Amino acid sequence: MSTAMKPHAVQPRYPDSPTAAGLPISEHTNNSLILRLHMTVNHLSRWLTPITDPRPLVHSVRRGEPSVLELLQRLRDEELVVFAYMHAIANSINPDLDRIPDPRRSPERLAEGFDRSWLTVMAEFRRVRQSSCSLLRALPDGAWSRVGTSRVDHDWQVRTLAERLAHHDLDCLYAMDLALDRSGARRGINSAAQVHLDEILRLIPVRAK
Repeated sequence: MSTAMKPHAVQPRYPDSPTAAGLPISEHTNNSLILRLHMTVNHLSRWLTPITDPRPLVHSVRRGEPSVLELLQRLRDEELVVFAYMHAIANSINPDLDRIPDPRRSPERLAEGFDRSWLTVMAEFRRVRQSSCSLLRALPDGAWSRVGTSRVDHDWQVRTLAERLAHHDLDCLYAMDLALDRSGARRGINSAAQVHLDEILRLIPVRAK
């Protein structure tokens, strides 16, 4: 009597080289750091594009925890500030970062209703992140050590600013992964959009310095 074989679940093939899950951000090569920053946009698209009901994205399930919209705003606002710093350092010698106007405080951004929806916030984040990645790709490795000075904060190199973005991405993405689970926003959407961040990071090959 023949016995039907149960199909085995297809397991993802993990890279043999270091991945974004295991290699510290400080140990990434410059090119791997750019890849990691670029991939954040892909993670957001994977998670959020299939969601048709915006309500779970706007409201937090637990008091004191950020909603998905608020996390997108944090990503966007941090990107605006860091891009302004990197642009100044890339185009000037030892710029005074304290003299750069805060891009988060422009009159149009302070107007009520500026962030009309999570889609507009994500679109703006994508646009500025692509500008950041383009700027970094255009710099030779030696230029990543260029410095901007600040008495209010502290001095920043292009490299440390890129690492700052990567660490901030990681914090926001982990919080968003949890918020999407708790809010029920993932209910009924395709399985690819439900893959957790740890699993995604294990699939991204990076190189060590």
